[in-house]
Amino acid sequence: MPRMMCVAGLLAAAAVASGASKREVAITLDDLPVAQSGTRGCEFGSLQMQTLRLITLFLHQKAPLAGFVAPGTCPELAPEEMRAVLKLWVQAGTELGNETFSGADLNTTDPAKYEQEILQADEALRALPGGAPRYFRYPLLHTGATAQTRERIARFLSAHGYTIAPVTLDNLDWMFSEVYSDALSHGKMEAMAHVRDDYLPYMESVIDFCEQRTMEVLGREIPQILLLHANRLNADMGADVLAALKKRGYHFIALGEALQDPAYQQPEKYVGPEGLSWIQRWSLTKGMPDKAEPKAPTWLEHEYERIRKGE
Repeated sequence: MPRMMCVAGLLAAAAVASGASKREVAITLDDLPVAQSGTRGCEFGSLQMQTLRLITLFLHQKAPLAGFVAPGTCPELAPEEMRAVLKLWVQAGTELGNETFSGADLNTTDPAKYEQEILQADEALRALPGGAPRYFRYPLLHTGATAQTRERIARFLSAHGYTIAPVTLDNLDWMFSEVYSDALSHGKMEAMAHVRDDYLPYMESVIDFCEQRTMEVLGREIPQILLLHANRLNADMGADVLAALKKRGYHFIALGEALQDPAYQQPEKYVGPEGLSWIQRWSLTKGMPDKAEPKAPTWLEHEYERIRKGE
């Protein structure tokens, strides 16, 4: 059954339909060079092909892209192979940002080690033609389970010239792709089709939720920032996600342009272990009641747990 829109959501939709509002979204892609793409995801040849497929779909839709790189996540790649893959993104006009060297989790990584991870990734990115990176994305959106850790890393990033890249349209594309890639590697065509059937409706439910929540928390529409991952599923279905956004009236803009909106200058004071979107962080900072985001289908959660346990 379709999700019932709240009054704020109806007003936003009416504004878009009347031309009174212009919806904008910045696309960000995490875990470059590759994520959730099966056991052979880091093989140089297949990685090049998947990278080109992702680049092509964003170029076709004229969607500016910011990609966040964890250069140590494919240790089997030779350094020159890693640079060759990342150069494909740079040559396509993608702005590359820092996601620590290994995609480190701040919840489980010592802050001093985390800082070194930032510097390692920074060094790798500075060696590329794109120049010094400007943006940092916290892996898993974990910004510090304690106030001391949060403040320390935020100060470190500021001292090194980084702007934190927030996320307002967060989702579980990574879970869908883990199941999709596992099904592909084992020839489970029915499971692959099941993922493909459920992925887009799930993504639309997330967008719907976040649009409504934005109106509730901020009282107006803002340029949204979507997080996707550089994975096999988005190489196959990313064009459908972009088409769904366009159908809802969105225009694609660069991350830097989105961040010019005053919404992104307001405080968010969340401290804790959860990887929350900025809409949720702003609501908590304002003392508003929490609202749960849409969940993945139950069958997908069960299948993901089976894969994670190696069953």
